[in-house]
This record gives sequence, C-alpha cells and structure tokens, in this order.
Amino acid sequence: MALTRGDAMRLDNADPLADFRERFVIADEHRLYLDGNSLGRLPKATRDRLHRVIDQWGDELVSGWPEWIEAPTRTGDALAEVLGASPGEVLVADSTTVNLYKLVNALLDADPALRSISTDTDNFPTDRYVLEGIARARGLELTIFENADPLNGPQPADLPEGGLVVLSHVGYRSGALAELESFDGTVIWDLSHSAGAVPVDLNARGIRYAVGCTYKYLNAGPGAAGYLYVAQAEQDRLRTPIQGWFGQDDQFAMERPYAPADGITRFMAGTPPILVVAAVEEGVRVTAEAGIEALRAKSIAQSELLIGLHDEWLAPLGFTLGSPRDPSRRGSHVSLNHPDAWPICRALIECADVVPDFRGPDSVRLGIAPLYTRFVDVWDAIDRLRDLVERGVHREVDQTRSRVT
Repeated sequence: MALTRGDAMRLDNADPLADFRERFVIADEHRLYLDGNSLGRLPKATRDRLHRVIDQWGDELVSGWPEWIEAPTRTGDALAEVLGASPGEVLVADSTTVNLYKLVNALLDADPALRSISTDTDNFPTDRYVLEGIARARGLELTIFENADPLNGPQPADLPEGGLVVLSHVGYRSGALAELESFDGTVIWDLSHSAGAVPVDLNARGIRYAVGCTYKYLNAGPGAAGYLYVAQAEQDRLRTPIQGWFGQDDQFAMERPYAPADGITRFMAGTPPILVVAAVEEGVRVTAEAGIEALRAKSIAQSELLIGLHDEWLAPLGFTLGSPRDPSRRGSHVSLNHPDAWPICRALIECADVVPDFRGPDSVRLGIAPLYTRFVDVWDAIDRLRDLVERGVHREVDQTRSRVT
C-alpha cells in the first residue's frame, strides 16, 4: 500500500495510462477533481471534433445528413466494444431516463405475464421515478424493496419473485458493484456508474437489457446522450412506446403508417443531436483505446490507496467507509461517511480546491476516473481533507444547501 506522497508519485511514474491525462483539458493543475463519476473532463479530441462538425454544418448544411444519419448506431457500435456487446446491440440516443421508459414499456407490452415491477430503495432516483410513473399509468404493482445489506447493494435474495426488475450495476451512493450474472429473470441494468470504469461484459454474462449515460466515465459532456442495449435475440420482439420517424422502417417513405425498423434502430425516436453524439463518440474512442481492463486495474489501485489513507488519517476524525472494502465488489468511486458531510464537501471546494460531491444523508463521494486521475491527486486530496477537518474549517463555511450537490 502506498501511504506516502513519494510512493504515490512513483506509482504515477510507472502508470501505463499516465499519458492519457495529457489528452484532457485541465485548466487548473492545483484543483483536484474527484467528481468524474458525476461529470467527466473534456477530452481535447472532443473539442476539436465539435469544431469540425460545426464547420461541416456551416459548409454542407442539410447535405451533411448522409453522414450524420448513422451516428447513433455507429457510436453505439463503438460503445458496444467498451460494454462487451456486439455491433447492432447498442444505440446512443435520448437520455437514460427516456431510454429506461422506452425499454420498460416495450418489455411490459411484449410479455403480458409481467404484472409487477420493482427496484431497490438505493437505486438512482430517476430509475425509481420512471417506474413509479409507469406503474401508475398501467395500474401495476410497484415494489421498492430494501436491500438486506445496503453497503453491498442488491443481492438475488433481496428481489421479489417474478416481474420486471431495474437495478444499477454500480450503486450511485455506496459504489457497490453487483454480480450481473447472479440475477435471473427480466432485469434491466443501469450502467451509468460503471460504463468506462468497470468491465461490463454484457454478452459474456448473458445480459439482455441495459441503459446508461455517457457523461460520467465516458467523458461525453454535460447532459450528453444516453444509450440503450438490447441483446440481438430480443430486439425484434420489442416495440418502442415512443414511435418516432427515426425508428421507422424505410424512414423517408413518409406517406405510410409507422412500421418499426429492424434491430436496435427501432428504439430511435426523434432526430438525434449530432453535436452531442459526436462528443459521445470521441469520449468512447479514448476509453476504448485505453482498454477497460487497464482502466479497472488502475481504478482499483487508486481506490485502495484512498481507503488506506482513510483508515490511517480520516477514521480517527469520525469518518467511516461507505463503500465495500472488497475491490471486486466496488466500482470506481468511494463514499466516506461523516455527520458533517455537507459542510465538509463545501469546505473542500471553497477552501481546499478539491472537487468531490455530496450524496445524502452523510456521504462525501470521491470519484476516481483513471483516464486522467493521478495517484498523487488521490493522496493530496485526502491530505487536504484531513487538514481541513482537523482545523475545523468545515464549521466556518456557509452550510446552506444549494440546488446542486
């Protein structure tokens, strides 16, 4: 375990992924950014790509559409490599929320035996909200169940029998990593906190349905498009509840009624945002180039360093670990629990130049994005955190809750 700053610097010098940091915009080297699990940094290639697409728009106008029209599926195929899926199984479009709505309704329509839907209390709020709305509209039973062990997330024994289940691969608060292949039945997986940081291996694990976002570890930008995955064998039996012209078979045969396109394209709805999808494509490219296994190995090493420093420095100050200790059961962020978590987060940002995020009721959440986070960044962040709590700086900041936490 590297517990000195010199050890952390030596790990950085030996890091095979170290050069990837230079491919991201880092405006302030002193600011330690440990919130890539909320919003990833800007890849320099994305900035250049967006300028090119803007110029193409200016030069070609509508004549650019023969290239742009395939962007959601082309980018989906690139993302499939990161997710361990096959070409034609991933579509980049809409948001995670909209894609989950589409997929849940499509499955319920395709299988009348699915008369209940469920998720866990610790799942990300948008997933719970979508299910609440669908259950109300359809008159279905909705079960939001407690996990027997909230720290380690949902386990197969926690789930109600039958019905459709929505779960997160990595828990947004604790970072608990689920064993995908352990769950049977009709399960939709939310990959938002795992894609780009944790191997998913959808095909190898027999996963049939998933959704996720691209603005976290895939570095596609604020509010970037989400994605939807449906295994090849499942696609043609499902029909989207949002019938838009981009999901229409023979899209420009506009004089006839809607008929769904073949394959994953049937889940398209309206016209895709081409600038946004271009940003997704660049973020996915740099992730694929680094390799998900290498990213995972670095993430584990860095989170182990963080936890080791927590145990030595922060536990005596009243912190407790809010994430699983076993790295095989943990994603790429670590939650540190403290009764004063909110003012501590504010003090980190305002007084220590460290960017974490807060998750209620008591979590300081630290995200490790191995493409650009250094070992010395982790060491320095925990050192600054220890210092400000020891000095009571967090008691001096404005503790008013803001809209964004």
